[in-house]
Amino acid sequence: MSGYVNGSDMLLYVDDLAMGHCSTHTTTMNSETKEHTVKPVATKAKGSVLWAGKTVTKNSISISGEGLIYDGETEAGYKKMLAAWKQGKSIKAKCMEREGKSPYLQGAFVITSLERTDPANDDSTYKISLENDGEPEILDESVFTNDNVAAAAGEGK
Repeated sequence: MSGYVNGSDMLLYVDDLAMGHCSTHTTTMNSETKEHTVKPVATKAKGSVLWAGKTVTKNSISISGEGLIYDGETEAGYKKMLAAWKQGKSIKAKCMEREGKSPYLQGAFVITSLERTDPANDDSTYKISLENDGEPEILDESVFTNDNVAAAAGEGK
């Protein structure tokens, strides 16, 4: 039986600790491309030059997350993220389903920004942005539960 994935079941880990009091996180797969525009062969109409070919020249992954600042945090909260950012070194990040046995994404990432917001009469929040540091150790689309369930049921054909 297929169903929608609940975002609360998807977790971001930083150095083996789940992102504490996380309200959202986003994983973005990016590709840089190079365009190839050539003159069409003589037998083609001149409008053919309007279409360019593309080649992927680089892949990258960025992760962003937002959370509430909690002074009794036991997971990877703002304090631990700030300490990691101060070191200026790569951290291990992974993304996975709460009940999943293995991550769909894991690898070295650098913290490119860490922002804290302290509004009057409201909860303090933080935002973190990460970018991959080299090729990820794991990037596996087959671990998603909904795809596994659909494949087992013979759906999606």
